[in-house]
Amino acid sequence: MGLIVPDAIEQYLAGLNRSTDLVLKEIATAGQQRNLPLVDAEVGALLRVLASAIGATRILEIGTAIGYSGIWLAGALPTGGLLLTLEMSADRAREARTNFEKAGLADRVNVMVGDAQRLLAKVAGPFDLIFQDGDKQLYSPLLDRLAALLRPGGLLITDNVLWDGEVVPGFVARPQRDESDTRAIAEYNERLAGHPQLMTSIVPMRDGLAISVKK
Repeated sequence: MGLIVPDAIEQYLAGLNRSTDLVLKEIATAGQQRNLPLVDAEVGALLRVLASAIGATRILEIGTAIGYSGIWLAGALPTGGLLLTLEMSADRAREARTNFEKAGLADRVNVMVGDAQRLLAKVAGPFDLIFQDGDKQLYSPLLDRLAALLRPGGLLITDNVLWDGEVVPGFVARPQRDESDTRAIAEYNERLAGHPQLMTSIVPMRDGLAISVKK
């Protein structure tokens, strides 16, 4: 049984996802086989819906992995739009570039390799949407910078904010996640809820998704 959403509900929602993108399906299968930390198709679909709803033309992503969530996001961009995505691992970034090419999106994606804190100091905004799915220890330290890079009315979307329910003390009898990451996410959630520039709602979907709009 899923800790956040019951398995039967997740399976029902997955059955409604009509995506026929073969590249996305191939990447998702590869990610499962290699146990990579990718979002699932339902979260990907929500990212694309939100990016489309606000007419995003500039998107920033922290945590490229092999390009799965980036393809969902870049698929919402118009010709001439930009997805700037940051990845620590050069090997994963290389694989992501190949996947963006397979998806026909390479012309609107720029993959940058390196430490997110250093890269974000050089990045110029504003962005319409930012997807935070990188190192959990950096969630809180990067928050103010990400808020500054957003345009008014732009969205900051953060993955893994419920952390299999482990952010709730005592909810999970035998926690499996790294305790320092759990504390970092719990701290981030508190900061996000009280951030003066952001209005936030947390969606209990998969591992928890925070959706924040810049005031």
